[in-house]
Amino acid sequence: MLKRIFVLLLSTLFLASTTATLTGCNTIEGAGKDIQQGGKAIENKANEHKN
Repeated sequence: MLKRIFVLLLSTLFLASTTATLTGCNTIEGAGKDIQQGGKAIENKANEHKN
């Protein structure tokens, strides 16, 4: 009985950590793209005022 509860707990923790990891990767990738687009916008404005 105790072994079954332990296995169920470990399985739940594994599933939760896997889900959090995959979600975190997508979030970080999206944030990286947003930052990159912001950097391009700043660069474009700087080039406009440079000339």
